[in-house]
Amino acid sequence: MNIKFTGKKTAKVKKLISDLLDILQMVGIPMAGLTDRRKERMAMACLAVGNITKTFAEATSAESGTFLKTRDIIDFENKNFSENISSGSYDDIRRQDLIYLVEAAIVVNSSGFSVQATNDPSRGYALSVPFTNLLHSFGHKDWSQKLKSYVASQNKLKDELQGKRELEEIPVTLPSGDEYRLSPGKHNELQKAIIEKFLPVFGMGSRVLYLGDTSDKFLFRDDASLQELNFFELKHDALPDIVAYSEEKNLLFLVEAVHSSGPMSELRVKKLKRQLEKCPAKIVFFTAFLTKNDFKKWLDKIAWETEVWIAEAPEHLVHFNGYKFLEVNK
Repeated sequence: MNIKFTGKKTAKVKKLISDLLDILQMVGIPMAGLTDRRKERMAMACLAVGNITKTFAEATSAESGTFLKTRDIIDFENKNFSENISSGSYDDIRRQDLIYLVEAAIVVNSSGFSVQATNDPSRGYALSVPFTNLLHSFGHKDWSQKLKSYVASQNKLKDELQGKRELEEIPVTLPSGDEYRLSPGKHNELQKAIIEKFLPVFGMGSRVLYLGDTSDKFLFRDDASLQELNFFELKHDALPDIVAYSEEKNLLFLVEAVHSSGPMSELRVKKLKRQLEKCPAKIVFFTAFLTKNDFKKWLDKIAWETEVWIAEAPEHLVHFNGYKFLEVNK
């Protein structure tokens, strides 16, 4: 595949990336709509998790027991492919560079060996055994037959993986009675608790206006209601995990579910207030945790004038200074 390359890559690296893009397209990875840079990044991430720098013959699979974390992938690409990717771009690796490859089971992660959340920072990635074997046959006389067999087996595997994902999903029922399914993991277990335990007790009749998921950032959204409240564009970086609104009390609840990422910090609250300065509702900032131990880890990062809810003590709140919002809004 001919693409416009970024940086000062050698001719050998360019050919390696081009050949891999051809293979990915052959096995069904969609390329339409992807920029050349997006294709290049996807190919380099695939090469990195397979520990490939020269030829496909050196590809390693998950059987080796080595799984690269997203920051390791960045380091690998910078070192071997003349890249200069920022270490802070690790989330782009997971959300953009690897997303199609993981979905197609070309790349597997350590959660396939022990259940982990989609956004667990400790997870790592490696090439699947079948795809690694396919790469090993590239350029050999049996390549066409190996490719045909691989594509046929992958169609069956996709059906099996879909069934597995559905079994592991977490069902959640919104106050409206509508049901949704969250991807597996502690973060979404907490989101389920917020909706089904926190809101009925402290939400003052709130209805959910937005619910994100670790694999689908816009799982549920009530755009009409959000627009009425002059809510900011939902793609904004500061978007909380859950947004709920109590029409009776004119309270807008912004709730961050914290498992492996940060709470409602001073900077986060300041940004949200600025984005919502035209919102007619009173805004209440919440950080939610599964356990008290999780709360302790983030205690010094939580902003004043915000609230904390802990799932293992669902009938209590921790209030950070100022007026107690439950008294103010009686």
